[in-house]
Amino acid sequence: MGEDDTDWKRATKAVPELRLLKALVTGLALVMGLGMVAIVALLWMRLGQPVLPELPAAIALPEGAAPAAITFARDWTVVVTEAGEVLLYDRSGALHGQVSPDQAP
Repeated sequence: MGEDDTDWKRATKAVPELRLLKALVTGLALVMGLGMVAIVALLWMRLGQPVLPELPAAIALPEGAAPAAITFARDWTVVVTEAGEVLLYDRSGALHGQVSPDQAP
């Protein structure tokens, strides 16, 4: 154990490729770090707030009602308002049924 290989300058003089290897590892670590930041930022932007689908123009909500959820079925469109009402519309936009929160079973 007479020779100590922990001295960086002595090691690079003995093996000059170590400087290149150190630069490559440092560059790779930086690129991986930036990649992780980019992935987290993209996930944060995409999964931040779910966007409601557009309400068809033919559907007219009652006065003062704001949609909280919209579901599109084959022949029906179901709108749940922020007040908890469930509104059932056909394809033409005509209101077929309305269930208030106090009427729910």
